[in-house]
Amino acid sequence: MEQVVGSSASVALRNLVTGIGGIFYLFALSPKLAGLLLIGIPLLFGPIILFGRKIRNLSRASQDRIADVGTNVSEVLGAMKIVQAFGQEGREEARFADTVERAFATARTRMRLRAVMTVVLIALMFGAIVMVIWEGARDVAAGNMTGGEIAAFVFTGVLVGGAFAALSEVYGDLLRGSGAAGRLAELIAARAEIKAPASPAVLPKPPVGSLSFEDVEFRYPTRPEEKAVHDLTLHVAPGETVAVVGPSGAGKSTLFQLALRFYDPQAGRVLIDGVDVRDADPAAVRERIALVPQETVIFAASARDNLRYGRWDATEDEIVAAAKAANAHDFLMSLPEGYDTFLGESGARLSGGQRQRIVIARALLRDAPLLLLDEATSALDAESEAAVQQALERLMTTRTTVVIAHRLATVRAADRIVVMEGGRIAEQGTHAELNAKGGLYSRLARLQFDVAA
Repeated sequence: MEQVVGSSASVALRNLVTGIGGIFYLFALSPKLAGLLLIGIPLLFGPIILFGRKIRNLSRASQDRIADVGTNVSEVLGAMKIVQAFGQEGREEARFADTVERAFATARTRMRLRAVMTVVLIALMFGAIVMVIWEGARDVAAGNMTGGEIAAFVFTGVLVGGAFAALSEVYGDLLRGSGAAGRLAELIAARAEIKAPASPAVLPKPPVGSLSFEDVEFRYPTRPEEKAVHDLTLHVAPGETVAVVGPSGAGKSTLFQLALRFYDPQAGRVLIDGVDVRDADPAAVRERIALVPQETVIFAASARDNLRYGRWDATEDEIVAAAKAANAHDFLMSLPEGYDTFLGESGARLSGGQRQRIVIARALLRDAPLLLLDEATSALDAESEAAVQQALERLMTTRTTVVIAHRLATVRAADRIVVMEGGRIAEQGTHAELNAKGGLYSRLARLQFDVAA
């Protein structure tokens, strides 16, 4: 695309003017010979039509193969330690070489077809010029043209032929660019499935902080045959702390995906402050939620900017207060430039626990009425976890909180514990009540605490 817009356009304009001007001059010199020369021009469309479609398809395939190379490099570099830990350097080298070879093979085929098309076009053009020279020589012999006129005609014909040959090169560039343009057009034409309604409902002010799931059924688009959530009904009251526990794949994180309206359920409703999230503007819904995801996300920016991502207009005092509450202030101040230290790509300069504390501080800074914690302390050492847990408990007293946790020790103090299994709510109650029931929670508790229910 860059070459087409930058250089090919100017080359095409220059040669188009040269070709058209040359044709007018040829007619001025000899209408007969110019007519013979132009008869051959329609023959040029044959190879253009024959090769053009194939080159365009190969150009698009070449773009896809180049994208595969970039994806492979990004994936391996991001998981370099895992690759080295499992001794898979050789396999990854071979996989990268295979990806590059496939990209090169596609590009090579495209270049060969383009070269053949160019050769055929040039051969046709200069074949026409040879024919003109033959006819011109006969006219000179008959006294209808002078030697100077035929020389001028041949010279101009060569210029015209060269101009149209250059245009065929530009056409090849256009075919290559059309492959990239087609892919870009697909991306531009893509529309988000989740969008605001034409007249979005207004969420109540001040925020209430309630969250409800009513008869929700949901399947992920990538797994339409499998229900992630079955007929789930759950009401979280304002100011309540609800812990969601259960085995992996039970549908715990799916609740957060639906609350944030990353997906819409196939049946049922999800309500924030009594308003169906499908009736509200997604941005307005997300403004009322602070999320601490299971996988920490650190941007290639300073520590301060990573914290401010929670609320960009936060003051310096608010940023520091959030960092202190998340037990991140001390290690941030120990960095070479303090809060202005560049953290590297994905927070490469930080440990896992430090990255998670920054993510927690970011959520604290957002100061939203609804707090979603997905294994918020999973990467912290015991001392840091205790400090952060205290900060989170203080935060929970002033807002609605939903906590996803595998370690039951972190949720025993919750107002209510919801146990999920197979996308359904298996049981719910307090820690003591669930232990007394002897159900799934009791079994999980015995496994983790090694005590009888």
